[in-house]
Amino acid sequence: MTQNSYAISLEGLQQRLPKHVNVWNAEPPDRIFDRKTIFSYIDGGAEVYKAYNMQRCLSRRYTAPSRPVIILDIFDMGSSQDAFGVFTHDTDGEVVDVGQNACFRQGWLSFWKSRFFVSVYVEEETEAGEKAVKELARQVATTIPEKGAKPQILSRLPIKGLQTASIRYLHHPIVLNYHYYLSDENILNISAETHVALAAYKLGNQEARLLLVYYPDPEKATQSKVSFLKHYMPDADSTGAALLEDGKWVAVKIKKRLLAIVLEADSRELADKLLQSVQ
Repeated sequence: MTQNSYAISLEGLQQRLPKHVNVWNAEPPDRIFDRKTIFSYIDGGAEVYKAYNMQRCLSRRYTAPSRPVIILDIFDMGSSQDAFGVFTHDTDGEVVDVGQNACFRQGWLSFWKSRFFVSVYVEEETEAGEKAVKELARQVATTIPEKGAKPQILSRLPIKGLQTASIRYLHHPIVLNYHYYLSDENILNISAETHVALAAYKLGNQEARLLLVYYPDPEKATQSKVSFLKHYMPDADSTGAALLEDGKWVAVKIKKRLLAIVLEADSRELADKLLQSVQ
């Protein structure tokens, strides 16, 4: 599961960005932030970008008389996998045909393409501002020549019952706990060398979540399974399944370097079915 690299640089992309969108004009100078200075720009959210290996961020303001300011932020995530991952951190909103995936909500549009994650938002919601945000996003997407590959671990998710909007990709325990809290400790040994996919499933009237963790070697996968059983489900049976106090089932299975965990399953049958379906 290798990371992709691409030829276009953030500076090259900067030169191709639109200077105007509708009645809004770019207000120089652009600002560039790195992994340290990003904390001075994004208060409280920079840890998420750092967890996805953010390299740099370009920020540009677009202004117009008597109109709200539009902010364009382009994050160079270093790989298309991490660009996709940080996009999946928040996918609420209207699906928009921009980039490789895009969502629009309350004056904010985000999308990913190649190794870049792009955020465009207007400081005050207006009809003209919404149109300008969407138009600017489309223009920015066209300046990025390459498309990027999604993380390969997504191909291991069973298709039947998959709620595609729920898919999250990550490789940091902080991000996992944001979407599904397991423990204050890193009991699954998640690191920059692991690839993690989390998704919701619905089969008939039953629901569950599936967590996949791909490790750099089988030994680390085995250690992580032992750790998970010890700290999260000490009462598991010999097959690696347990009924929790809330009436939900948890089950775990290992396939070489892949650890598959079913969470919050409405039945033992559903948990078993999902584990058996993992590619």
